[in-house]
Amino acid sequence: MRLSRWLAIGIGVKRWMLVLFAGLVLLAVAAAHVIRQATRDVEPTGLGGALLDLVTLQPLPYALRGLVVGSFGLALVIMGAARVVRAVTEPLREPEADQPLVELIYQKRFLARGPRIVAIGGGTGLSALLRGLKEHTSNLTAVVTVADDGGSSGVLRHAFGIPAVGDLRNCIAALADSEPIMAELLQYRFPAGDETPASGGEPGLAGHPVGNLLLAALTAVRGGDFEEGVRQMNRVLAVRGQVVPVSPTPIVLHAHLRDGRDLIGQSVIMRAEGIERVWIEPADVRPSDQVIEAIAAADLIVIGPGSLFTSLLPSLLVPGLAEAIASASGQRVYVCNVATQVGETAEFDLADHVEALIGHTTAGLVDIVLANSEFAARIPAGWPAHPVRLRWPPAVDRAPRLVLDDVVDPENAHRHDPTRLAAALIALAEREVAGRRRSGVARTA
Repeated sequence: MRLSRWLAIGIGVKRWMLVLFAGLVLLAVAAAHVIRQATRDVEPTGLGGALLDLVTLQPLPYALRGLVVGSFGLALVIMGAARVVRAVTEPLREPEADQPLVELIYQKRFLARGPRIVAIGGGTGLSALLRGLKEHTSNLTAVVTVADDGGSSGVLRHAFGIPAVGDLRNCIAALADSEPIMAELLQYRFPAGDETPASGGEPGLAGHPVGNLLLAALTAVRGGDFEEGVRQMNRVLAVRGQVVPVSPTPIVLHAHLRDGRDLIGQSVIMRAEGIERVWIEPADVRPSDQVIEAIAAADLIVIGPGSLFTSLLPSLLVPGLAEAIASASGQRVYVCNVATQVGETAEFDLADHVEALIGHTTAGLVDIVLANSEFAARIPAGWPAHPVRLRWPPAVDRAPRLVLDDVVDPENAHRHDPTRLAAALIALAEREVAGRRRSGVARTA
């Protein structure tokens, strides 16, 4: 048993151990009082007197009597409490659980008191962020884009008319508390082969991750209700928090380029340079109710990291979502990418990212921009992009406050380090919560 973890702050065990110990002390005092009253008039002679002297430790020096009895009693209390906890909780534990019981209790009790955080985005950036944040709080809502139209997601989207599932799968795997083998299963992709089964012309399994197929199947089981299918996936895999599609409606991304061309489809736009403007269809798409509720209750709303035009903006352009963020009482943070992306953000600096974000949404969307300040990370061989330069301020009304921190993966200059990024965001959330407690009122946008 890990005693240090049992005594960790916030787990809710120490106070009840103290209550138990205090009760035992009072019982011991009461027992001593009864013995004193019963033996006050007894003359300690003969065998009875010798036995009474032995029970009351008369042969020992006076100073040692309490120490000996107290040490023996404390050892019994610890052993008994440990055995009782083990006996009571043994039926509740998995027979081959990798985590000790104290770790499970720590996660449920300590993490449940963490800040309420909404993270908006998609791609590898959002799943990496979630892996870091899940170690600090279980009050997480991942709002995931559904505009992807390439790969397995595109095939399932075309075949079944459901929104893109690939980014949802990655985020669910990142937050899942199920057995590690389940996370591996979700990400397992059937190897390439014959694309059509021998029986007909329907697409086969080649190229599909198991998690994508499972989301499609759960949606079908729930009568085509995509949001309910995702909720069931969250429940089955014991997701720490919740993963929610930004909308239950498939979204098509459009872009207008500086050379006058218009492009359709996320998989095409992500490779294009010179993007001036993006928009989504259908125009009347609605955000998920869970998303709006989570934003209103959040202590911290995080936009990014992720592909600016193909992961972040497709979600923020859903009607009503940017307005909900701008009017939320929680602190709103944009996490800028640590590096440019070939195609959509080639040659972009920090101010360019913020100008594009605000230009597509609304002034005052975010309070803080969190950017990387460390440029000594290892650059992968043949890397065609470069670190995002820190030009500031952007040409926008009400420029956000800039916060710089070392949040890059030291081994890969084009990725955030999940642990460092989560620590920086949690520090911002704690300052926001502490500020609210001091003022006694929530900030208004």
